[in-house]
Amino acid sequence: MTAQRTVAIISDDVLQRHRLQQAVGKYGMEVGFIGDPERFVREPTEPSVCLSIVELNDEDDYPEMLEKLLADENCTVLFGPGQAPEPGRQDYVRWERRLFSKLQDHFGALETLDSQDSIEALAEEPHSTTEIPLPTWIRPVTEPTPATEVWILGASLGGPAAVKEFLDRLPAGLPVAFVYAQHIDSHFSRVLSQVLTRHAHYHLVQAHAGNVLRCGEVLQIPVDNELLLDEEGGIELRDDPWPGPYGPSIDQVMINIARQFGANCHAILFSGMGNDGAIAAPVLQQQGSQIWIQSPESCASGAMPESVAATGCTSFQGTPSELAAQLVRTIEEHCLLNDRNEYNSA
Repeated sequence: MTAQRTVAIISDDVLQRHRLQQAVGKYGMEVGFIGDPERFVREPTEPSVCLSIVELNDEDDYPEMLEKLLADENCTVLFGPGQAPEPGRQDYVRWERRLFSKLQDHFGALETLDSQDSIEALAEEPHSTTEIPLPTWIRPVTEPTPATEVWILGASLGGPAAVKEFLDRLPAGLPVAFVYAQHIDSHFSRVLSQVLTRHAHYHLVQAHAGNVLRCGEVLQIPVDNELLLDEEGGIELRDDPWPGPYGPSIDQVMINIARQFGANCHAILFSGMGNDGAIAAPVLQQQGSQIWIQSPESCASGAMPESVAATGCTSFQGTPSELAAQLVRTIEEHCLLNDRNEYNSA
């Protein structure tokens, strides 16, 4: 066990212990002890534990436990964020984030991000991805025209490799724009832009005030400045950072883009730690958007897509290649339906 990130979980409620264990596991933390206060008093403290998370119905019922905790100078005591609601509900997602905020006050940044070396390594991998043929029902868009449909690609740890595989599979000419929101160190953004779409038909573009989202392009969301769209669909860049500990906030990206595109704004959540996207996903789903996830077993870290899936608003999951194939089928069905409607109205 790693002492830096090893915690004890103490609660007199077995369900609360289980939910706390699940939550800290989303950031790769080790649990050196989990149990009730009586067991904690009886057993010696694991030397690697540097933080004890305590969630009790009544702290006054366990004076021996509190005495043992306070006597350990090498271990900090963290009283939890309250009783955990049922997973999948919005108040559960917010409960998790309160817990993460408390943990970050002790550990610092929790989320592991892709390194520059891991991103650069993508450029060295042989290009062997087979492109999906463009269906005949889709009229190819040959120039970067303003988009009427947008797909947000949200990702964190493991995201660059997954999103690259997804984009490499897509045929040219799809009548959609992509918005790429990736948790990453801002110093590595330029390296990512050089690697991500080198084999794809969809070019990565940087955000510039006044530009609009266009078919054939992948807008890379800035890490340090919040991005919005004005009433005409033009990009606005704020001087303010994104809300939350990591940039960009995938939840806020989804909400900001959906304000302009409504039910024509969809999202795919790829590999990542934490639960970013789990608050905005049900909001978009209620307005008619599609919410997809990368299958957790195919992720470098499945926590983020699992958190979104727990909300019950996802309609498809698959590997990056399967997500690409599903997107092509979905656009084909949409184009076919539009052609039939035009024919019937003629």
